Amino acid sequence: MSRTKIWLFAMSVLLECGIMSAADAPVSGSAERKPFGIEKRELWTTGNIHGTPEPPDRFMTQDAFPMLKFFEPLSVGKVPGKNQFGVATRPGKIYVFDNRPDVRQSELILDVKHTTYGMVFHPQFATNRQLFVMYNKPGEPSDKGSQVSRFEIRDGASPEATLKTEQVIFEWPSGGHNGGCLRFGPDGYLYLATGDGSGIADGLETGQNINDVLASILRIDVDHTEGALPYSIPKDNPFVGKKDARGEIWSFGHRQVWKFSFDDQQRLWAADVGQDLWEMIYLVQRGGNYGWSINEGSHPFRPERTKGPGDFQKPIVEHPHSDFRSITGGYVYQADRLPELKGAYIYGDYDTGKLWSLKYEGGKVTSQQQLADTQIRIVEFAQDAAGEVYLVDFAGGGLHRIVPAPPVTVTKPFPRKLSETGLFASTKDHQPANGLIPYSVNAPLWSDHAEKDRWIALPGDTQIEFDDVIYPHGSAYPDLGWRFPDGAVLVKTFSIDTEAGNSASRKRLETRILQYRKMPGNDDEYGAQFWYGYTYVWNEEQTDAELLGPEGLDRKLTIKDASVPGGNREQTWHFPSRAECTLCHTMASKYVLGVTTLQMNKDHQYGKVVANQLATLEHLGVFKEKLPKPPAELPSLVDYHDQSADLNLRARSYLHANCAHCHRTWGGGNAEFELHASPPLQETRTVNTKPGQGTFKLDDPRVLVPGDPERSLIVQRMRLDGLGKMPHVASNEKDQAAISLLRDWIQSLSDEKQLERPGAIRPKRN
Repeated sequence: MSRTKIWLFAMSVLLECGIMSAADAPVSGSAERKPFGIEKRELWTTGNIHGTPEPPDRFMTQDAFPMLKFFEPLSVGKVPGKNQFGVATRPGKIYVFDNRPDVRQSELILDVKHTTYGMVFHPQFATNRQLFVMYNKPGEPSDKGSQVSRFEIRDGASPEATLKTEQVIFEWPSGGHNGGCLRFGPDGYLYLATGDGSGIADGLETGQNINDVLASILRIDVDHTEGALPYSIPKDNPFVGKKDARGEIWSFGHRQVWKFSFDDQQRLWAADVGQDLWEMIYLVQRGGNYGWSINEGSHPFRPERTKGPGDFQKPIVEHPHSDFRSITGGYVYQADRLPELKGAYIYGDYDTGKLWSLKYEGGKVTSQQQLADTQIRIVEFAQDAAGEVYLVDFAGGGLHRIVPAPPVTVTKPFPRKLSETGLFASTKDHQPANGLIPYSVNAPLWSDHAEKDRWIALPGDTQIEFDDVIYPHGSAYPDLGWRFPDGAVLVKTFSIDTEAGNSASRKRLETRILQYRKMPGNDDEYGAQFWYGYTYVWNEEQTDAELLGPEGLDRKLTIKDASVPGGNREQTWHFPSRAECTLCHTMASKYVLGVTTLQMNKDHQYGKVVANQLATLEHLGVFKEKLPKPPAELPSLVDYHDQSADLNLRARSYLHANCAHCHRTWGGGNAEFELHASPPLQETRTVNTKPGQGTFKLDDPRVLVPGDPERSLIVQRMRLDGLGKMPHVASNEKDQAAISLLRDWIQSLSDEKQLERPGAIRPKRN
């Protein structure tokens, strides 16, 4: 299928799905409607955004096996006795491939046909051919659901025949956190992380409870049996023989250990995914209590809960959520290729793509550094026999290695003031520089009552490639997004009325910029783009804004509001850290959320002229090619504030704009459902789906219950304060209008036909 045909098919999908085509909006005031809003394109030539605010990273990543890609790999391990890796994918397919850069194919050795989290080959695999796999089985009794099974991988045996060799070794309850990492220790025993089995705040209170196996790392002997058990418990496990304790436990008080490993000193390194504020790295000790859920890392979480045995062990490193959001544990680097990393523990973050290292000597961390800011969904690390460490990309499906970054020649410093960026002719007057193009969006992101001004800045006469189309693995629905030239900047200023409803009291809070920089060696495979976000905080005099550091900031605002007792209310405005920018501007959403066809296909008021934005950009020559269809025939979201618009489209547009960048394939959301506007509602995996992150005190809740908003967590989590609130990034205030909108929409979904809109038939790819 040609690129043009793919694009036309994608457009037909979106239009068929019921996402509205752009209609003429009412002309405001005395504005005149015209075919386009700007007569002639002026060139932006004053750009002055160079380099990075901090010293550039010394490393980058490189595809280690460029001809191999796997669908959603979750676990990778070396094959003992061979120069090979095994790869387990989320849907349950397990492959092996040769560890050489030019490898072109892998071999499917097993398909367990269930969600698979962990895999490890027996240390004596060369002789006993044993593979251990951890996976989830739906519909099992409450005391089961997660399990470890042993399989025999015989040469020449088909995956189907191998499946018949399964022996279930260990089972435990399935829940929101299932752990799943499997490793053999240097002692020959199998170690297993289980997770706390709940979604939010250790709802089952298993963290400090050692009479169950949840929230623990377990240690079992799979080479010997004990009574009716298909394994035995090592006699030197810390809780063997203790009353009301499970002998399998090696350590406990873990929320969700996501990957652990052993180093050449037999130390057990574990990364524990936090909840509210922190992500942790531990050196795990025999019988250690790691605090959850009384503590989150070294910080109080639920101090009133009953404590388990032993003193709390502190993490050797903690990352705040301004840096990391979903930590992934790695390995100690032992290869000779990068001498300065030898002996350093390599780890990263799934959500932000950041790659870090630390060295731990003499009982303390002696060095710690960020190695690279990647675009990778770091879900796992792997290590080969030479000690080389590889990053595993859940979204892209590849394995990457660490390489030195090319030297960067900095000719000018990064601008520390907004007035130095070249984006404004007069920063004090908030007057954009020549060449900046204003824009607005159909369905704005909720931003705690703030108003926004937006511009597109393209260097010189560079152009945008309109609607680059990709299909995420396993999806029949297209992801659309524009492809931008090197140096493009998107500008957005947030302002707030210090007196509710009085625009004359409006003050500018921050200006965020998102800059695209093409990186050396980046071929933009699968639509990958490298965007970097920065925030400038406005001063009280409203004359300029200062560059915010990487850590983010909170500031208390006092708003005059006659509707509240006392006439004043306080709200906390959150200035996001640079890492937090990546939580919404995800690879899955193609990074740019507002400057897309669905959001930009609308009328905008350009001074005294109202015109469609797409038509205006086409007239200015911003697009490399002419629009394939008139804007009225192209898809768009609707303004969810417009009560005259269709209720279904309003609700789906709100969810698309505010939630879908995370809740979509590879978007980073823990819950596996889709909230973008393309699929029919019945195909989003929300309808009558049991929650995986807790019940939030609702009676038998579901993600979405047609006709019953009070059992629907989509609404309930928007009502929360603090823990569990959605959206969970860059918002502290409830969007009451949107809560009412979604309640009315869910209440209206009483007819099966409602669930088929938008899009009654799932499209097929040619």
